[in-house]
Amino acid sequence: MRLQRYLTGVAMAALLAGSAVAQTAPGQAPAVAGTLNPAAEQAPPAAPAAAPQFQLTDGILVTVNDSVITGFDLRQRMLLLIAMTQVQPTAENIPAIQQQAMNALIDERLQNQELAKYEELKVTDEEVDREIAGMAQEVGTTPDNYLQYLAQGGIRPQTFRDQIRTQIGWSQLVGGRFQSRARVSRAAVDAALRSANEAAAKKQYLIGEIFIEANRVGGQQAALNGANQLVQQMVQGAPFQAVAQQFSAAPSATRGGDAGWVVEGSVQPTLQEALDQLAPGQLSRPIPVDGGVYIIYMRDKRDGASASLVTLKQVMVELPETASEADVAAASQRLEAIRGQLTCDNMLNRARSEQGLLGADLGEADVQNLAPQFQQVARSAEIGAISSPVRTPLGVHLLAVCGRRVGGSEAPDARAVENQLFRQNIATLGRRYMRDLRSDALIEYKQ
Repeated sequence: MRLQRYLTGVAMAALLAGSAVAQTAPGQAPAVAGTLNPAAEQAPPAAPAAAPQFQLTDGILVTVNDSVITGFDLRQRMLLLIAMTQVQPTAENIPAIQQQAMNALIDERLQNQELAKYEELKVTDEEVDREIAGMAQEVGTTPDNYLQYLAQGGIRPQTFRDQIRTQIGWSQLVGGRFQSRARVSRAAVDAALRSANEAAAKKQYLIGEIFIEANRVGGQQAALNGANQLVQQMVQGAPFQAVAQQFSAAPSATRGGDAGWVVEGSVQPTLQEALDQLAPGQLSRPIPVDGGVYIIYMRDKRDGASASLVTLKQVMVELPETASEADVAAASQRLEAIRGQLTCDNMLNRARSEQGLLGADLGEADVQNLAPQFQQVARSAEIGAISSPVRTPLGVHLLAVCGRRVGGSEAPDARAVENQLFRQNIATLGRRYMRDLRSDALIEYKQ
């Protein structure tokens, strides 16, 4: 399980004046909040400024079983959260940052308590050093400069190292504990490949997603308020990937919100409406759904795979191009009468058994290479469906799409699909593990 690495850059701006994004009833606001600059996700970190002054007491704020979280702990995590996301703290978003930081600290305490049960899971200083070196290398600096840069924003190196240590240990624990349960069956891979092939002709959207879960932030209105603040910050330059890593409750959070290609019709109607309206490079306004609020970043769109391969069979009545309208109508009526009785399996035998019908297995072909009259059926028909009569210069046809798959460079790779499903299974099992630890824990808020 790959350890999540933080996008860095300490954006420690002073509290900004100004109001929150105006609230509008769902369905009345335009879908687009603004256009993101894709380069912002790789932009060099902004120069650190003075750390914001959070009004937090220094005493114990929460106990998690027998472990405590102090005001100092919370302040450090808030500073680190701001550094990682480059979300500038404002009067409006400080409560959301504080709550997210507290949730992260509670989870970390529970993870450390669970890790303590396994003597073999002792993360060494060398492992922590390697991870920090990797982070530093990703932004083109040295580990010492990296830690010094964070320190200028008020983040103590030991605080950061402790968090990295817990993260490494938790990844090892989840990966080791659930590896066998997360294995993907051949049937699951085949089903995923079939689904990808069947969706080849549909519109597809390459998206980033952030999901703010209502029950973790104090309710649906709090989720909506927080989402509005995040949208405002991202339009102003906070990197989408970093914000998703820290604030999103979706499984894609560990990948910076990367949800991959989404097929038309596979999401809720409110999300589908936004997908249809957004152009590549645009960020949606918050989209309320049951249980929380989504933010969608449209990375790219396509009408369907450029190399869609279909397997066709047909039954036809031969007619010359000069046939009368009456002859065409009679042939169409005859084919329509038997259409409901045909399947991919029986249509050729049925054609052989009746005089005047011709059956043919047309094999697999690229949709773009088919006769123009066949292309619409090949692109849109469901697998196994029998078309209405189609007229061509050769006669009148009933077509069956008996298979569909993506061809060329866009064809799904079985190994890649298996790896993706495995990562999804591990992430799901890890979230359940964390949820069980929370439900069994004694968490007491002192203030």
